Amino acid sequence: MDSFLYQASLYLLAVIVTVPLAARLGLGSVLGYLVAGIVIGPILGTAGTEAEHLQHFAEFGVVMMLFLIGLELEPRALWSMRDRLLGLGGLQIILTTLVLSACALALGESWRIALTLGIILSLSSTAIVLQTLSEKRLMQTAGGRNVFAVLLMQDIAVIPILAFVPFLALPGARALAQADAQDSHATLRIIEQMPAWGVTLVTFAAVAATVLAGHYLIRPLYAYIDRTRLRELNTAFALAIVVTIASLMLMVGLSPALGAFLAGVVLAGSEFRHEMESDIAPFKGLLLGLFFVTVGAGIDMDLLFREPLKLINLALTLMIAKGLVLYVLGRAFGLQRRDQWLFTLGLAQAGEFGFVLTSFALSQRILPTDIAQKLLMVIALSMFLTPLFFILYDRLSRRMKDDEGAPESDRIDEQQPVIIAGVGRFGQVVNRMVTMSGFKTIVLDRDQKVIRLLRRFGLKGYVGDPTRPELLKAAGLAQARILVVCLDDRAKAVQLVRYARRQRDDLHIVARAHDREHVYALYRAGADDIVREYFDASLRAGRYVLENLGLSDYEASELERLFYKLDREAVRDLAKLWRPDLPSDQNAAYIARARELNSELEAALLSRFSQARAEARDDTEVDDISDRAGE
Repeated sequence: MDSFLYQASLYLLAVIVTVPLAARLGLGSVLGYLVAGIVIGPILGTAGTEAEHLQHFAEFGVVMMLFLIGLELEPRALWSMRDRLLGLGGLQIILTTLVLSACALALGESWRIALTLGIILSLSSTAIVLQTLSEKRLMQTAGGRNVFAVLLMQDIAVIPILAFVPFLALPGARALAQADAQDSHATLRIIEQMPAWGVTLVTFAAVAATVLAGHYLIRPLYAYIDRTRLRELNTAFALAIVVTIASLMLMVGLSPALGAFLAGVVLAGSEFRHEMESDIAPFKGLLLGLFFVTVGAGIDMDLLFREPLKLINLALTLMIAKGLVLYVLGRAFGLQRRDQWLFTLGLAQAGEFGFVLTSFALSQRILPTDIAQKLLMVIALSMFLTPLFFILYDRLSRRMKDDEGAPESDRIDEQQPVIIAGVGRFGQVVNRMVTMSGFKTIVLDRDQKVIRLLRRFGLKGYVGDPTRPELLKAAGLAQARILVVCLDDRAKAVQLVRYARRQRDDLHIVARAHDREHVYALYRAGADDIVREYFDASLRAGRYVLENLGLSDYEASELERLFYKLDREAVRDLAKLWRPDLPSDQNAAYIARARELNSELEAALLSRFSQARAEARDDTEVDDISDRAGE
């Protein structure tokens, strides 16, 4: 117990120190985890023999990552991206694999090892690239969207790669690897004594059970648990889904990552999708971070010190070779100059899945230990160099003249540009108008009955508390263009607006207010457009009153328009004097200014009313003259 607590403290302390420092330097959290592992492993020598056992446990983070990837891959969204996914993303993986495999063959490796190296190094770093694109506000550019499509295709490709790589091992090595796997897993496998047809039948049955459970079992169970309003139970159930499916896949001899991915795809259209994603994401991040720490602890630093120039040259050669393939593909798909350089320099590194696949290839006895150690070092070095490539892109972008022609406008395809938080009567009208105008929205609401009702009418919605930062992140706050806040809870609405404004200066926020004081609070929190829930309805009712008092439609409409304009200006003026710690009727400066504005508003309305009456008389006289002339 003492040893466990000591090692846990050591790992956590190293992560706490190195990861924030790496993030502040712009190197990304993955590199911070790697550095933490290098510090406690090769440098201090305090990792001990438990690093290998921890790595097996931390590999469960990869399973969770693939489950979350599956949650993002709704079939309809995938279909809308098919050209860039299959065309650009598929060609990138195939061509890069062929080029890098040819380079490995030229260095004297066998075709099995060369092809394995090409496959592993063809993948790029999703964590580093997406984080950097988000920080630099480049996700919405054409280059950023194409980078995202390629990364998404690479994440999808991990599944068939995991299934294909074992076939690259020699038959004898494959048998030894299977024996090692059976020894390392204590789970009872139910197919060991079965004939071949039985193995096939059980395998298909396990996959079918996963799909059917996702459709008919998990949703009602999640709805039942969600009614308890206990967040920890939601988290426990989400973890239970992943653990149970992974165990089932291990029992039938399949990859647990494959089962988790399949379950994620099945649940991608569920109303609980974002809730599950926000519940599991912290565990995925922690376990995956622990996996990177164990990888860093296992890196042979003596190798780097023995052959520094050779390893750095290999990393640069890798990035140049990948960059050439990416540049050619960018030209072939018509990317403009800045977007092409972003596409080329942003994806030139190897990725975090390279560590996973290298460990997998090593366990399958495909790669020798010395080559695997060099490969891990090359992957890490290429990731270390990635921030420098983005700095190079920034300098090229500043010096580069704009391409001729108008810039490409943002396209609304797989990304939902509008997030609607809260979907009561107010939010439903907003959602219907926006979606029926041809735009996509993401609707978030805590009440699962409302979400279920929306889905019954063919409108999508997701269950979850919109004020939770992790839920907003899962719903795409970093990429959204507009946030509509329609929450019934006043304090939570202000809290959400304030948080969203801190995260995004360029986000347009439309908020619903209950009254004037709520308007003032939302205005100070950072909302762009604020709508009082009864204000527009009251204006329409007042217009009807004026019409029935004898005013014409034109006169009543003009007075309504003027009142709306002047009252809006008055509210913004009074917001500067409003004090949340003091009731309005005790704020002398506020009361005095309100009385002044009321007098100005009344005078303006009377003046406009007189002007409208004069214009109406002039029009009547003109009509009379025209009628007499016609006679």
